[in-house]
Amino acid sequence: MTEAQIGESLLYLALLFGLTYILAGVLEHFRIPGILSALFVAMAAHYTPLGARLLSPDISGSLSFLSQLGVLFLLFFIGLQIDLKEMRALSRDIVWCTGLNTAMAFLMGVGAMLAMGYGWMLSFVIGITRMPTAEAVIVPILDEFQLIRTRVGEFIVGAGVLDDVIEVFLVALVSVWIAERSGGRASLAGDVTDVLVGLVAFLVVAWISHRWILKPLTRWLPRRPRNLIMLAVVVLFGFGGFAEYASLGMVVGAITAGMLMRPAFQESGAVGDSATRTIQAISYGFLGLAFFFWVGLNVDLGSILKAPELAIVLFLAAFVGKLLGVLIMVPMKKLSLREAWTIGIGLNARLTTEIIVAQLLFDAKIIQVDLFTALVAASSLSTIIVPLVFTVLVRSWSSQLRVPASTTPQEVSRAA
Repeated sequence: MTEAQIGESLLYLALLFGLTYILAGVLEHFRIPGILSALFVAMAAHYTPLGARLLSPDISGSLSFLSQLGVLFLLFFIGLQIDLKEMRALSRDIVWCTGLNTAMAFLMGVGAMLAMGYGWMLSFVIGITRMPTAEAVIVPILDEFQLIRTRVGEFIVGAGVLDDVIEVFLVALVSVWIAERSGGRASLAGDVTDVLVGLVAFLVVAWISHRWILKPLTRWLPRRPRNLIMLAVVVLFGFGGFAEYASLGMVVGAITAGMLMRPAFQESGAVGDSATRTIQAISYGFLGLAFFFWVGLNVDLGSILKAPELAIVLFLAAFVGKLLGVLIMVPMKKLSLREAWTIGIGLNARLTTEIIVAQLLFDAKIIQVDLFTALVAASSLSTIIVPLVFTVLVRSWSSQLRVPASTTPQEVSRAA
């Protein structure tokens, strides 16, 4: 970037942050998390010359990189809040939650596409796009209401991380199918093997780091907030980059880095608390806002009007499917009804995976422009509706939901 472009970008960002600051003050009066103001400001800017300029090639790259840093820091901070013992206690239920909500969303998506006259294979692939969850959109709201270390928070984060691993295999499957349809050569077994090898390598490095590397490193420099943050950045970037390289996605890497650094922050006492507050301030006051700017700028409300019926059907297939999948856990006595509603809505947040798959299908000329537009529009609907509905539920039931992760559903019901 030239000096003029750097100056221009800084002025545009100053405008976005200024508008966000003003709108956040308004939203706080309605107990809506201020971080969502960045999303709304960027959505409005999308239809102005400012939005067009921010999405231009010479500026969008820098903003995209800032947004990726925002995801890393937001989820690293969430990882710092996760207690592995509590997560392990819920691990079986989290696996159930992940399996049920993704399976139901997939089946609803396939059924909707078949009902509209599409073929089996394309319906299968579109059903896959109904499954992913973008927990990065929801966890800041959980944190605003101090619900990360509750049953609801543990389920959303845990199911979201497992979902991210599933996404890797699904995108590999779609890529192989596209390559075969396009006349190329691809090996699903080879792709799956690569992902499995990367996953095993990632877990081994994480375990070795936890057992033998991180504790000595925390004592290498005097325990001061700046030194602890420096080490945290090394671990965050290292595991974020490793997860990307292993095709697991930086979301998995960021949360893992936070969980690995949690013992060091706890052992550091007041120094760890100070470092945690600093990371939280950076995440929610700067980089996290850049992430929501990027999300908002890429929301295309106009696409909803171009294919409204198909977009609504695709949105509802995922929304209803995921919600039903989680509600099944109520009669199984694994979740209370309020927890199931809140988790089901939260897991409906979607962002990039379905658009990436849609772009791959469209570029390969496997789907037409109307279906591509509808997939993008369905993602846009999710980006708008889910955070708002989730905020309303959490605000209404926050006292009932703010229970430790070790609390059973029966105890939650009796407390309500």
